[in-house]
Amino acid sequence: MKKNIKFVQGNEACVEGALYAGLDFFAGYPITPSTEIAEHLSHRLPQQGGKFIQMEDEIASMCAIIGASLTGHKVMTATSGPGFSLMQEALGYAIMTEIPCVIVNVQRGGPSTGLPTSVSQGDINQARWGTHGDHAVIALTASNHQDVFLMTVEAFNLAETYRTPVILLFDEVVGHMRERLILPEKDEIPLLERLRTSVPEGVDYHPYLPREDGRLPMSDFGGVHRYNVTGLFHDMWGFPSNNPGVVQGLLRHLIDKINNNTNRIARCKEYFVDDAQVLLISYGSSARSALHVVQNRRPRGERVGLLELQTLWPFPIDLIRDRCKTPEIVLVVEMNMGQILQTVKLAVDDPEKVFLANRIDGSLITPTDIRNILRVIQGRGV
Repeated sequence: MKKNIKFVQGNEACVEGALYAGLDFFAGYPITPSTEIAEHLSHRLPQQGGKFIQMEDEIASMCAIIGASLTGHKVMTATSGPGFSLMQEALGYAIMTEIPCVIVNVQRGGPSTGLPTSVSQGDINQARWGTHGDHAVIALTASNHQDVFLMTVEAFNLAETYRTPVILLFDEVVGHMRERLILPEKDEIPLLERLRTSVPEGVDYHPYLPREDGRLPMSDFGGVHRYNVTGLFHDMWGFPSNNPGVVQGLLRHLIDKINNNTNRIARCKEYFVDDAQVLLISYGSSARSALHVVQNRRPRGERVGLLELQTLWPFPIDLIRDRCKTPEIVLVVEMNMGQILQTVKLAVDDPEKVFLANRIDGSLITPTDIRNILRVIQGRGV
């Protein structure tokens, strides 16, 4: 097998993507089904001059990567449901202080301990709304190992560009199954580095004063500039402020820098969408089964298409509204009680034609499951 072709788990593909993107600090705590990410990085990262540290829990892991990112490192942690819950307060801190970092959540069944070794996609809304207060987030996903690699690289690029945490929402099936991964050559995929300030030492530095384009240059903490970092609402110097204008301005900046760039951030894959009478919308491992349905029914003359979401948040409302105008039936395929379904219904002009195909028993939704539900919707019975 060629050196640039590997047969790996999805979790290993995530590791390869992170290393390609320049990851040089990882902090985490083992938890099924994400443990392989920490396991592989524990020996791969030091070999490349990076730092790996196993923390005492997920709270400490999230705080550790925040500190490392402040000093100029590209950082990541990995977890699953219960650990992701523990990270929420620190995740909000990273949003407020605009610290680039990547958080991988390999989803499993929940709530609570749930189904540690089974598949689920139940953390979609938690990724969006898990930390308190008004905020915007970026969350990406993937259905195959090549895209796991690419979306991991993309996560680092987005984190550095928008100075924000980026969440990778994989699931147990994608994380643990094995398939081919083709590693791109060095420099084949552009890597974006954080914007660093050009303000020289000794000149007044405003760490939280965005440029006209909304981007916020950073200065590595402990370097030539001294500045304050706080989770409180703060002014352009980083000092706490409860001035209404400062509070409103900062909150709008945190939200607008992401939501106003939704069209730049959003990624999706389209299969036979243009003429589809039935449009499937799916993501993660569910999209694999949905694609099988499309590939199976198309040769039989059925106009079925698939829109595979790779960006879940910010949700691509304009894209969804446009693609859902023509189809007679829109079927959202996911392994939860309809977390993306509700968002799709809010986006489309006619929510009555939007239906759900789901499975919530810890098993992967199958092409047969989707076909049977579609037959019922079309009035043909199972």
